Amino acid sequence: MKHLPKHLRPRWRYLLVGIETWPNADVSRRDFQRSVWFAAQNLLGDAASADADLRVLSYEFDAGEGEAVVRARRGYVSEARAALACVDAVRDDPVGVRVRGVSGTVRAGEERYLGRARENSAEEAVVFRNATAQAVSRDGLVDVTVDGGFVGATRADLE
Repeated sequence: MKHLPKHLRPRWRYLLVGIETWPNADVSRRDFQRSVWFAAQNLLGDAASADADLRVLSYEFDAGEGEAVVRARRGYVSEARAALACVDAVRDDPVGVRVRGVSGTVRAGEERYLGRARENSAEEAVVFRNATAQAVSRDGLVDVTVDGGFVGATRADLE
């Protein structure tokens, strides 16, 4: 079976969502997905909710707070926002859902709206214990390769 050409493939937008509820609530990904589908179906109807094709791609929830990435077809972003605004409970637990932003890619959305910036890391040769060794540096921290393992260090340790 051949793949569709790029110009015929569906285009997606990703809604980055914050979730808030009571600390003792247990909201699973499956239950949240089901609530999103029901809200979209009740608000938009069967045909439009199928066209919007809302799907929860990633989901994290702990101690009453969480976040999710919800995928929607391009052109249905406003309908997806409205459907997410209609989610007021998951099972019997009251839930507050807030769209933090919309992005064309998951990576850009996570970096911009969920605070999941990618770490800048680089490999370099350093002098550690009067010997040259390989190291990986990221955000001011340095992990030096010593005897097949790593040793944590700072820039001051390398001088």
